[in-house]
Amino acid sequence: MIRITPTLSLDEAEIQETFVRAAGPGGQHVNKSSTAVQLRFDARRSRSLPPDVAERLIALAGQRATQDGVLVITAQNHRSQRLNRDEALSRLIALITRATVRATPRVATRPTAGSRRRRLDGKRQRSEVKSLRGKISD
Repeated sequence: MIRITPTLSLDEAEIQETFVRAAGPGGQHVNKSSTAVQLRFDARRSRSLPPDVAERLIALAGQRATQDGVLVITAQNHRSQRLNRDEALSRLIALITRATVRATPRVATRPTAGSRRRRLDGKRQRSEVKSLRGKISD
């Protein structure tokens, strides 16, 4: 079990890892070893995540989520498979942690009387300045 928050844990069986060859420079080593990791996590079908957290997770993931709700995280920054695996897992944990926080709903407020008065005073002053720019009539 991978602990996300004190009340939320992920089952390791829900995470699939595949190792592929990393892109970019690296010489002979990069051409013959599969050090990059592709981590897949099915958020919609996960038994570990509550449905609201899963939906927020898919929304937060953006391009990293497929239409079926599968998150695909690719890590290839390091030259070792273990470090890339740890990085991909930590990115997944960070995303899930952000998804557990509910957004506080916005409460509509009205402008204060003072701010309305200042706005109207400014408009009045601006109107007066513009009216003084006109032609002078006899």
